[in-house]
Amino acid sequence: MKTLLTLFLSMMKIGFFTFGGGYAMIGLMEGEFVDKRHWLTDEEYLDMVAIAESTPGPIAINCATYIGYKQGKFLGAVLATLGMCLPSFLVIYLISLFFDAFLAVPLVANAFRGIQVCVVYLILTAGVKMLKKQKKSLFHISMFVLTLGAMLTLTVLKCHISSIFYVLAGGTLGVILYAVGKVREEKK
Repeated sequence: MKTLLTLFLSMMKIGFFTFGGGYAMIGLMEGEFVDKRHWLTDEEYLDMVAIAESTPGPIAINCATYIGYKQGKFLGAVLATLGMCLPSFLVIYLISLFFDAFLAVPLVANAFRGIQVCVVYLILTAGVKMLKKQKKSLFHISMFVLTLGAMLTLTVLKCHISSIFYVLAGGTLGVILYAVGKVREEKK
């Protein structure tokens, strides 16, 4: 029962103090559940983020549900998801009551501009930390280079392709490269 309460409160803390959505929460979740509590290994965490990103729904909620299920089965999943969603719901509800008046205050408007910069930093930091923890094999380096090259090319060309295509293409490419790697290992 103590684990479930800790799970719920940890998710609420992350939900209340993270601005910028799920990607900004990735680093905080790693610090809380991998480094501090040791509920996940580095490899489990990287796999969880990849799966949470590839499945429908917000990444932070998908991650929270997974961690909750791992710690407390169905009840843990429910409590973790609720803990992650409740702060956002409350904050958005309160802001919606006073939205126009809220943004008219210059201090608040400037605070939101500053928060935007912090969000970019949080997302980049989480990405760099995950990149450092990736295996340094030829397969992983090839996947990174191909993915980065494809992202840059599509961005420069201003291609407007559905994100579903990117997920499916990335998954297909990963499976193909994995299969090629396995065939090569078997031949050795």
